[in-house]
Order: sequence, then C-alpha cells, then structure tokens
Amino acid sequence: MTSTILIVDDDPVQRRLLEATIRRFGYQTELAEGGEVAIARLEASHLPAIDLMILDLVMPDLDGMGVLSHLRKNRIHMPIIAQTAHGSIDTVVSAMRSGAIDFVVKPVGAERLQISIKNALQFHALADEIRMMKLRSSGNMTFRDMVTRSPDMDRVIRLGERAARSNIPVLLEGETGVGKEVIARAVQGASDRRGKPFVTVNCAALPEHLTDSILFGHEKGSFTGATEKQIGKFVEANNGTLFLDEIGQLPMDAQLKLLRALQEGEVDPVGSKKSVRVDVRIISATNQNLIELVKQGRFREDLYYRLNVFPITVPSLRARKEDIVDLARRFAARFAAEEGKRIRGIGSESLALLSGYHWPGNIRQLENVIFRAVVLAEGDELTITEFPQIAAQMDGFDVRVPMAPSGPFPRQEREIIRVEVKDPNAMTVLGSNGEVRLLADIEAETIRFAIRHYRGQMSEVARRLGIGRSTLYRKMSDLGLGNDIIEPAVQSAYIG
Repeated sequence: MTSTILIVDDDPVQRRLLEATIRRFGYQTELAEGGEVAIARLEASHLPAIDLMILDLVMPDLDGMGVLSHLRKNRIHMPIIAQTAHGSIDTVVSAMRSGAIDFVVKPVGAERLQISIKNALQFHALADEIRMMKLRSSGNMTFRDMVTRSPDMDRVIRLGERAARSNIPVLLEGETGVGKEVIARAVQGASDRRGKPFVTVNCAALPEHLTDSILFGHEKGSFTGATEKQIGKFVEANNGTLFLDEIGQLPMDAQLKLLRALQEGEVDPVGSKKSVRVDVRIISATNQNLIELVKQGRFREDLYYRLNVFPITVPSLRARKEDIVDLARRFAARFAAEEGKRIRGIGSESLALLSGYHWPGNIRQLENVIFRAVVLAEGDELTITEFPQIAAQMDGFDVRVPMAPSGPFPRQEREIIRVEVKDPNAMTVLGSNGEVRLLADIEAETIRFAIRHYRGQMSEVARRLGIGRSTLYRKMSDLGLGNDIIEPAVQSAYIG
C-alpha cells in the first residue's frame, strides 16, 4: 500500500497537474479545492489516513496559513509541503513556523517535488518514531499515539481503551513479535497509573531456581549467593504495572505463588518472615493456547481464570498489511539516524515487496529486515536489492546469491545480489486465456505507450512508429483512441 497525498489548491488546473505528477511517482492522491474541505477530510476518521499534504497558501475561503493554524491548534501531526506563486522570505518563514516541513514555489519541477515528498515522509517518520520512544520510556504512551490503518487493530485499541479505565487483569494473546508489550504500555499510559513504574518480566527467560527471588525478592543471606537484599519485580512495580510476558512458560511452583500474590495483594520474599503489601496492575501476554496448557496439566486452571479476565487478541502483521508501509518507514528512519546514513526513503517497488510478504516473525522480523537493509544500502533509497531474503520467497523475483568460498580462512568477498524484476513496459503477445492476442489490441497498446513515452508529441510519435501523422490519427480513430490519452501525456511534459 503506497502513501496517500492530499493536494489542496483552489486552481483546478494546478490540482490536475500535481495529481498527474505525483501519481507518476507511485503515490496515491486525493484532491481538495479549499482549506475547509481539506480540514474536513483530515478529520474524517472513517476514511483512510492521509500521509502528506501539499497545501496552497493563497486560497479564497480558508487559506493555507489558516489550515496550518487549525492543525496545530488541534494537534493533528502530519508532514505538510506549502506552495505558492509568491515565494517571499517572509512567506516561507511564516509557513515553516506554522508547521510546514518544506516550501515550494509554483510551478514546481518534478524532480524537486519528488525529493521534497521523500524528505518530508522520511523526516515525519523519524520524528514520529522518536516521539513514540520518548512516550514509551516515560510511561505516557496512550492508544492515541498508535497510528494504524487496520480495522483489526482499531478493535484492539477500542478494547484496550476500555481496559485502561479500570484495574482489571488483561491477557494479551497473539503470535511472537506482534507488539503485545506496546499494547500493554498503551493500557498503562491511558490509565490512572500513567507515568508510574512499568516493569517487564519475560517468564520464559526466568531461571527456575531463581524465579521466586526475581519475582518476589529475597533477603540477604537467604540462600547461597544472596549477598544483598533484592526487592523483586512485584515491589519494583508497586503502584504501577507488571507485564508478565510469555506467562505460559512460568514454572508450576511460581504459578501458585503468583496466584496468592494476585488474590491477597502481597508477596513473600525468599527468607523473609513477613509479607509485603503491593499495589500492582497485572498485564500478561502469551503466544500459546493457555486453555490447552490447562488441559495438559502444565498451567493452573485457577490462575488461568484469574489472568484471563479481559482477553485481547493482537492480530499478526499479515492480518494488518495496511500498517506495513508506515512501520517500515519508521524503522528505516530510526536505523538510518542510528547508523548515520542518509536515506531518503524506501522505493515503491520495495514497499510493494514488503507489503506482499507474509511475515511469519511479524513486526519484530520486519524491524530486523529493515535494519539489515539500512546497513547494506549504498544509495539514498532502499531498493529491492537490499531485501534479497524476502525477494527470494516472493513470486516474480529471481534472486541469486553466490556461495561463500570454502576453506578454513575464506577470502571475504562483497555479496552480489541480482534481482530480476519484470519490465512494466514489456508487452505480452499471449492473453490471459493463453491464446495469441488480436493484432488490433497489440497495435492499440503500442500507440498508447508511444504517446505516453513521447509525452503527447504526435509528430515524434508518428516518426518513431514509422508512419505519417495523418495515418497515426486515422489508426487512432479506427481503434477508438481519443484525446483522453493525449492530455495526461501533455500535462506530464508540462510539469516535468
């Protein structure tokens, strides 16, 4: 799924010219003839999100500065490229102070516009990722800070917001890597425990002989190696939230003590003679079927019903493909900044490749794939060659990676990746039914392509096809090709 760009301009000719150019870049477009229409579109929550807006500053009803002021007042964050025919310094400064990320002067060239769009999307992705990281670390992230285009995730957010209104135990179910911890942090951030401690425990990584000590704490000298007192995760999370990840991996002995801690609101540190009162909100997560573990005798039934009060199932990434592009851009922006690489964005072919992959490792796998791509990238854009493992598993891509030389000390060679992509301009002779296409259809397709390729210069089209101009028009008439295929080609020539 490609980015959607909203073009706001009161001039219908400029709207159409920008639309033709931006669609040629591979983006989707929407049009608005004025500021009020643009604001209504941005605030329409039932419609797909807008990724970027190109905003004309001079309009009759609500001008561009009024739109920028409204967005800032209502805390609507999105990248905005301002444009006007009057590019004075004062105008540029005012627009940038009001929230515009870039400024272009009409008529803008195609190359300048394309670079501006890529930079704006990348900058916004990085700023959004940094903002999310700060909110997560401070315990103030809420569901409003989570941007999604998936209906399944919208349901998760609605359930999470309801759970946040009370201290009800929440059980997050879903595959590994789907972002269950992010949902847990949002539940806390939207609750009255916002800003309080958020303590994470991976139950699968707990050493069995130290589980009680890690969860509930221990006194100094209570066992061999206990050289100092430890308060434990429950006390550490007092007045806040304790997130128990992979709860199905918790040992049976620890399950009984966890049940008592939930029921009584107190824990017994190892070696201590008295209990410690705690006020902790429990959010647990699992990638297993807990009821099956109960049937197998590997998980306590009473603990299961204590934890499974408010279950929320987090969808896999392949079930929310609408979010892949946004996540990929944010990861690319973050890793490019961390690695000190100048990467403007991800190519449209690469985004199509990532959107079509099934992602068995979910968001965590996508994050690692983008990290590797950023490290390998030599240009300013992530192309298909930076995703060889993904391309190798997708139909339509032929990736060949040479084998490493054998021997005890193989000579390190640079990895060479060849990706064969079907040429979009290649003409097929066979139709979908496997039979040879009609000659008239092939001839019509050839003429259409030539008109687009030579941008509506009909004399050049006729010369390259080896026919006279009058013959060209006669063939167009016979094949039912009208001026509707000439006008877009002329417009693209004007803009470019």
